[in-house]
Amino acid sequence: MTDRPHPGAPAAPARPVLVTLLLVSMLTVMAGATISPALPAMRRHFADVDDITFLVRLVLTVPALAIAVGAPVAGLLVDRAGRKPVLVGSVVLYGLAGGSGLVLGDVYAILAGRVLLGLAVAGVMTAATALVADLYSGPERSRVLGLQAGAMGMGGVVFLSVGGLLAGLDWRGPFAVYLAALPLAALVALVVKEPARAEPPVRRAGTTGGRALPGAALAIFALAFVGQAVFYTVPTQLPFHLADLAGVGAVGSGLILASMSAVQATVSANYGRIARGRREAALAAVVFAVLGAGAALIGFAPGVPVVLAGLALIGTGVGLLVPHLNTWLVARTPAEVRGRTLSGITAAMFLGQFLSPVAAQPLAGEGLDTVYLAAAAVALAVSVTVALAWRRPAREEAAPEGAGAPRERNATGRTGA
Repeated sequence: MTDRPHPGAPAAPARPVLVTLLLVSMLTVMAGATISPALPAMRRHFADVDDITFLVRLVLTVPALAIAVGAPVAGLLVDRAGRKPVLVGSVVLYGLAGGSGLVLGDVYAILAGRVLLGLAVAGVMTAATALVADLYSGPERSRVLGLQAGAMGMGGVVFLSVGGLLAGLDWRGPFAVYLAALPLAALVALVVKEPARAEPPVRRAGTTGGRALPGAALAIFALAFVGQAVFYTVPTQLPFHLADLAGVGAVGSGLILASMSAVQATVSANYGRIARGRREAALAAVVFAVLGAGAALIGFAPGVPVVLAGLALIGTGVGLLVPHLNTWLVARTPAEVRGRTLSGITAAMFLGQFLSPVAAQPLAGEGLDTVYLAAAAVALAVSVTVALAWRRPAREEAAPEGAGAPRERNATGRTGA
């Protein structure tokens, strides 16, 4: 089956459909980080709870574990039940579960609400990306996936800025941001039309890209995992690092984190142009080099200005990472298993987010600058590994049109017309 929009899909989806999908995508990647500016105040509020420093970081990252666990189920539902029903239900759950922190008074109950939030994000991210992949193809798909990743970054700008301002009033304030999902659910129900399918979305004896799981997909999943683990040292550790380094409070932390998301959004929105004509592996190596350089700057930073420079580099790296890996993967996935394959990269990304503070915990006692220097070393090692591993062009990885416009392939792995 050729990797094209389903028969019956509009050649050019109406602008309201695209805008709605972009708005929904704003809810995803930085969903957990919305409450990041409130973490120090939350720690003070629950100071009598054992291991509260670790627990409040889990409040931030446990949605990522729930996403990693729930993404495969979400992918199966997206392929079998359809994209739109999963998307609508997931957006409703997102608003209710995310907003539950406004009224819950126990840190463990808040953690339970965050688990439900993660399950909701798994459905939102998988269904929205599958719809984008269904409705667009070729260079236009790369452009729209870049816009989608830009919307995710812009969600960080909006939610982290508002979350920081609300955290300055009360640590519960950022939880109110999640309620914005409820009117979006109604918009999805009214505006989005799922493309007709050429055949029922059932599990076929077939495969993804001609094999049960192509080696390229496993490599892409691994890159997504490591990239997000490095990136998530920012929302989980930076508010504490800024407080120690320069006495920056919740409002300042929120605005500083939002500046990184602004860079991310800008870079992602221009991904189609940046990636055009570049080999996929080569661009991936550059992305990890940029992430490593940004983390190193934060680790060596004597003050806030150098931290901001490091965040600009990390925002640039993540702004390229998400659309690049999605484009790389989608171009090699037939439509009938697209939800399941996208759920794999979603699981890998958010498992990296969840394990980021767990991996950093033993190093945190040496100082948070050590955490960032270790993250830099990992990212730079991955950059070198990717560059060396793909020095010789492989048939499966070759994309003559460039990463921004990968050659469409059919289910057998042969180039489609």
